[in-house]
Amino acid sequence: MPEPSFVRLRGRRFAYVDHGGPGPVLLALHGHFGRATLFDPLAEALHGRYRVVALDQRGHGLSENGGDFAPEEYAEDAAAFLRRLESAPAAVVGHSMGGAVAYFLAARHPALVSALVVADMTTRNHEPETRPVLDVSAWPHRAGSRALLRSAIEADVPDASYFLDSAVEFDDGWGLLFDTADMMASQRALVGDFGEVWAASRQPALLLRAGESFVLTGETARLMARTRPRTELVELPGCGHWLHADAPRTFAESVGSFLDRALRADAHD
Repeated sequence: MPEPSFVRLRGRRFAYVDHGGPGPVLLALHGHFGRATLFDPLAEALHGRYRVVALDQRGHGLSENGGDFAPEEYAEDAAAFLRRLESAPAAVVGHSMGGAVAYFLAARHPALVSALVVADMTTRNHEPETRPVLDVSAWPHRAGSRALLRSAIEADVPDASYFLDSAVEFDDGWGLLFDTADMMASQRALVGDFGEVWAASRQPALLLRAGESFVLTGETARLMARTRPRTELVELPGCGHWLHADAPRTFAESVGSFLDRALRADAHD
């Protein structure tokens, strides 16, 4: 897999992974606690058809921490990145929080987005619909080993595998690339009802719902499909929220098939 590259956008240093190859650009946006590398399997599956470029969003991965974590700010980062790539309009795929950033981007900068894939993200990001904030404030800054870091995280969550994608060994022990205070601020900034933002764009869109999702209910997914024109709803049975990891082949096939149809149709309009 390619090494990360770095770019300065809006006064902040960002990391990204450009998988290269021919085909239209597909900008990939991870969710809270994630990083660009989670899209490596998707990039491999779509290689030769789409050039997947995955961004470490602010406060995540190898990008700089701190700042304002409002969804509008994440969207402006993505817009600045697409302009720097000189590849707009581009297709955009976002998982979880990244899905919200994707539909904010599509609404705020429609000329930059050719098609939209939102993977298991709701517009009703509030209780009792979902649990929008995972309290990570007590997670350790450093641990003596990766195993000890896993154990500490699994005191709060059943399986720490997703979070440990951001675990690295520092000089003073094992820790996470993201700052837990930043993640608390970012999650709180995303609490709300974003139905109007979701419905404001008109690009072709695919809404992917995990069959076992704890974020996007079936009722809300159907509402999202009804209230936004040119939206397809596909459910991946048996998958949890991290559907790209639970069913990587089906996830890639769903994304690729949709983009093939959506971009071909737009080219003939």
